Amino acid sequence: MEKGYLSIILHAHLPFVRHPEYSDFLEEDWFYEALTETYIPLIQMMEKLIADHVDFRLTMSLTPTLLAMMIDPLLQQRYISKLDKLIELSAKEVERTRWQLAFNKLALLYHWKFTQARDLFVNKYQKDVVRSFKDFQDHGNLEIITCAGTHAYLPLMNNNRSAIRAQVCAGVTQYKNLFGRKPRGIWIPECGYEPGLDEILKEFDIKYFVLDTHGILHASPRPRYGVFAPLYCPSGVAAFGRDIESSKQVWSAKDGYPGDYDYRDFYRDIGFDLDYDYIRPYLHEDGIRVSTGIKYYRITGNTDDKAPYNPDIALEKAATHAGNFMFYREKQVEFLYDFLGKSPIIVAPYDAELFGHWWYEGPQWLDFLIRKITFDQKTVRLITPSEYLTRYSRHQVSVPSMSSWGWKGYHEVWLEGSNDWIYRHLHKAAEWMVDLAKQHPQAQGKKLRALNQACRELLLAQSSDWAFIMKTGTMASYAVQRTKTHLLNFMRLREEILRNQINENWLMDVESRNNIFPEINYRVYAE
Repeated sequence: MEKGYLSIILHAHLPFVRHPEYSDFLEEDWFYEALTETYIPLIQMMEKLIADHVDFRLTMSLTPTLLAMMIDPLLQQRYISKLDKLIELSAKEVERTRWQLAFNKLALLYHWKFTQARDLFVNKYQKDVVRSFKDFQDHGNLEIITCAGTHAYLPLMNNNRSAIRAQVCAGVTQYKNLFGRKPRGIWIPECGYEPGLDEILKEFDIKYFVLDTHGILHASPRPRYGVFAPLYCPSGVAAFGRDIESSKQVWSAKDGYPGDYDYRDFYRDIGFDLDYDYIRPYLHEDGIRVSTGIKYYRITGNTDDKAPYNPDIALEKAATHAGNFMFYREKQVEFLYDFLGKSPIIVAPYDAELFGHWWYEGPQWLDFLIRKITFDQKTVRLITPSEYLTRYSRHQVSVPSMSSWGWKGYHEVWLEGSNDWIYRHLHKAAEWMVDLAKQHPQAQGKKLRALNQACRELLLAQSSDWAFIMKTGTMASYAVQRTKTHLLNFMRLREEILRNQINENWLMDVESRNNIFPEINYRVYAE
């Protein structure tokens, strides 16, 4: 009989990046890389677990923007074209490295990986990876939770309750349409919470959400069981807190598993290493050097003299680290069970792209961990948050603290010198959207389309990703451009609606470019 539970939560998210007006757009590669390196490997991992009759439990948040890209025909076709180029490049690499045994073995591995990814995506999944995730949920092994529509940082929208409701409504509505059921849980973007937010979640029948550690530990009254049991907010929605110890073992740049010297080096890629004329046909059409996903070196250490990557040694290391992680969870649960006098839950949330994209061996580590927990011990059992709430329905009532899982733990990442200028515009646009919805309660035809598109533009402008990118300084100009473009689109739509002079050709163009949430209903802002 188990003494406690482990809930692994993978937060799968990318901002909505879709540019049909360009034949090759650099930031779209974020999505294609994630498909090849994270989402398809995770699907393969779960397929193998089910085929081997492993009764596992995982939780994933598939954000609405990511789901919208996964089901988009244009991006699906562009992804196939990207794979075709990678298959061609890896075949050339097999030939180029034929006298370099260590590299040739890796080139063959990548060629097989890209070819298999294409075959799975086109023939097995019929370009619809969302259906695969739905099947895992229907099978009872995976719990998929929703997120705010465009991953908006909700605490900084607290001056407009309708705008927060619209974000939550967009995520819940899309979830119902794609998965045929209501979501039980939600990943509030960046774990950004302030008291009262749960009341809006309650309106949409959300049962739970996840917070960073201090959001629970600083709750009022103080939690009796720390982060090892959920709290019920006064609204009745449950809040689960992140466990620091299990997070550090995976996340820490210094002490975490992904930094092991035998694992593949993320930063050394042939897109930057090889002769420009040779690699040029496989770069961005503007000639910018980019990562191809073909990487030949292991981390090695704090040196530029990197050793060749050995996948067999890395696989053994992943198995060792999985056993180490399980051992610590066993000891942790044994101590907590005796100390607390009840079965604890250890909540371990991670960004999904850590597994495969940043940490190449991550999906293998996760596979080893799930199998070891299932067959090699009886102390810890994998569980989803909603399953834990079903088993244990009585919990302390408390109000969690304002918090996030960003740097320093509060709002500073999304509200500081590089990005604070956006909020006066976002707040005013949200105020105008509420007015538009109230002034036109029964819009039809072009006006209905224009109001719905105004909704989309506002939601896209509110994405927390743009403020985050401005803060980090990586591709900041793109984040600024996206924020301004969506706000300008919104303002033009508003002016045309108010004047009753809607330019249908321009409306059709912006509808085709920013086509997220086809089921959107602008009236949510008036409710």
